[in-house]
Amino acid sequence: MNRTAQITTHILDTSRGQPAAGLSVSLAMYAGDGWTEVAAAAADGDGRIANLLPPGVSPAAGVYRLRFETADYFGRHQTATFYPHVDVVFTVDEEGHYHVPLLISPFGYSTYRGR
Repeated sequence: MNRTAQITTHILDTSRGQPAAGLSVSLAMYAGDGWTEVAAAAADGDGRIANLLPPGVSPAAGVYRLRFETADYFGRHQTATFYPHVDVVFTVDEEGHYHVPLLISPFGYSTYRGR
């Protein structure tokens, strides 16, 4: 069975011990002349974005960037942050589920490829 590829994320604010609800995320693809935005969304109440691509659309193979707007998010919580945004760059090379979680705090972050 051949499934449509997805790009998803789950953002957790480790400083508050809560999902990063409302954090804005954009998805861009790299081409020879720079980045082109493909999609944008905000995390739901559980800190998730179920799919940054429209239903039935698979990403082309290539290099992608998720940009997490951390300054806006922390600003809404009256919290200073060292990182105005976090960029996670990754490669899509086959159909499948690309889950890119982000753990954030005002002065650090961690990410990995989830399933």
